[in-house]
Amino acid sequence: MSDIKNIEKLHLSRIVFGVMKWGVWGHNLPMIEMQKLIEESIELGVTSFDHADIYGHYTTEAAFGEALKNRASLREKIEIVTKCGINLITPNRPNYKVKSYDSSRSHILKSVETSLKNLHTDYIDLLLIHRPSPLMNPVEIAETFHELRQAGKVKFFGVSNFTPSQFEMLNGYFKLETNQVEGSVLHYEPFFDGTFDQCLKNQIAPMVWSPLGGGQVFTDLEDEQVKRIRKVAENLGEKYDADIDQILLAWLLKHPSKIHLVLGTARIGRVKKAVDAMQIDLTQEEWFELLEAARGHEVA
Repeated sequence: MSDIKNIEKLHLSRIVFGVMKWGVWGHNLPMIEMQKLIEESIELGVTSFDHADIYGHYTTEAAFGEALKNRASLREKIEIVTKCGINLITPNRPNYKVKSYDSSRSHILKSVETSLKNLHTDYIDLLLIHRPSPLMNPVEIAETFHELRQAGKVKFFGVSNFTPSQFEMLNGYFKLETNQVEGSVLHYEPFFDGTFDQCLKNQIAPMVWSPLGGGQVFTDLEDEQVKRIRKVAENLGEKYDADIDQILLAWLLKHPSKIHLVLGTARIGRVKKAVDAMQIDLTQEEWFELLEAARGHEVA
């Protein structure tokens, strides 16, 4: 099936504020602190916020939504990204007996209605299928996306953690705007498995979660790979007057697909550092220095 042509164009800030740790899965911020984070983020030019229905055992969307409800003018200044498609075992969903994936029409529609209610908004800017299900039906998903767009409930659609072949399958029925995948100097597979190549081919920007490898470069200091990466990053940091994390973010930002970095933090200082990292333009040789450090050998 073919979809109607987009009149609008998706806009996301290059740095995306991931909210997974804002709620009970992390800092458990009160509403007023969430509101403050949103406002400070907007001031930095970071206007996109990445959610998923499951975050905080299905509670973080609603907590964020209370902040928006308390300051309604914020909604028009931001882009809300959320994800659905995972059935998580939690007391908040007592009917789920096993963790599973569900990309059926009924599940997507129900998830969107719940997200809209929780977030106190009439529309979602970008909806992603959180994980690919072995049982997903691309025609059914495409028809559901079309229905949601026609109803004005979701503006744009994409996927998360899809392989290139899975992305191509669904994109053949409905135009997708992004693939949100794990990526970092410690997890460089998307540069070589076709994921970022596909984004370039389709002229879309990927989103990357865990861009600092879950903080491993700051915690596993005895790991040989981490030692190599830190040595190169520290040398580059001296040249660019930047911290290690900024160099590693700049490494991702170097890719021509114009990657959007999803920061899983609740600290505005980390967001500010990421924004500043956008000004660092590593040379190609410097980029390959970090790749060589990550792999432990030079390119063939």
